[in-house]
Amino acid sequence: MPVRTNPTGRQLRFGAELRKLRERAGLTSTEAAQRLGMKQAQVSNMETGRLGVSAERVRTLACHYDSSDKALVEAMAGMTGDRKRGWWEEYREILPTGLLDLAELEHHARRLRTAVTVHIPGLFQTTDYAREIFRQAVPELPPPDIEHRVSFRVKRQAVLFRSPPTPHQVIIHEAALRMMFAGPRVTRDQLTYLLDMNEREHIAVHVLPFRSTVFPGSGQSIYYAEGPVPQLDTVNLDQSHGPVFLDAEAQLDKYRVLLDRMEAAALTPEQSQIFVHNILKDL
Repeated sequence: MPVRTNPTGRQLRFGAELRKLRERAGLTSTEAAQRLGMKQAQVSNMETGRLGVSAERVRTLACHYDSSDKALVEAMAGMTGDRKRGWWEEYREILPTGLLDLAELEHHARRLRTAVTVHIPGLFQTTDYAREIFRQAVPELPPPDIEHRVSFRVKRQAVLFRSPPTPHQVIIHEAALRMMFAGPRVTRDQLTYLLDMNEREHIAVHVLPFRSTVFPGSGQSIYYAEGPVPQLDTVNLDQSHGPVFLDAEAQLDKYRVLLDRMEAAALTPEQSQIFVHNILKDL
């Protein structure tokens, strides 16, 4: 199998999980190679996502690494089967690699959880709203780049409409609902669209109102993608320089707790629906 020159985010994550299995077994890459009857470079290339691995090889590695976590091993074996190029590949060399990795992450996620403070989550943005968000980027984006990003964001939203759709829980601070990035008309359309999405069975929108006395996370935007097992979950933090992905167990535990606390402090989806309706009336 040829060595990859530019592994995707998912391939990098898969390799990192292989490395964790080896390290839990207390083996160096050289010792692992000797045990497996391969070159040390092959082990390194597998662990950096540069070399593809079959499902059977995953199970063999797990056996040699004395891994007893069958659920994790089978989940990792399942990550080897999809070798087709995703739709996001058409944007390679047009958009930053981190955005492509984000679309790939969403495509494979079993469930998504989002918490935002000052803007509507990307998967719930209308085209006009998204366009205005990108217009306010620093440094300023050229018009063609803005349109590429808008079309990319719209295509990402397909995970909410496919069969079966990806379940998505959204926690939105009241501040995000009242920000008028492109004026009243765009804001009205955006909030109306959010209300429509909240009526779908697989979507739950929770509003965290100003009057809440609890604000976990101190306003940090959090995007949590659940994998087939908790160890394969991923946190995405949206930074001005691009997405940052976290997958260490302690980090995952921290952000699960933060999201749970935010959900507990927020209104229910039914209460949130009424809350957004009332904001809409004031526009």
